[in-house]
Amino acid sequence: MPEEREKAEEGKEPIPAWQLFYDDIFLLFFLGVAIPTLVYTVWGLMEIIQIPELPVFKP
Repeated sequence: MPEEREKAEEGKEPIPAWQLFYDDIFLLFFLGVAIPTLVYTVWGLMEIIQIPELPVFKP
């Protein structure tokens, strides 16, 4: 048993990047808040831009 543990420790594999990404709970929280906020803000601005002007206010 101790020999197997020593072999496992010697042959440590690098931690995959996606595992490091998914292990960072604060990064996931930030992205989960920031991405929808950005998407809905852009969507709202696009909707506001598409509203036609009222003919009363044209110079």
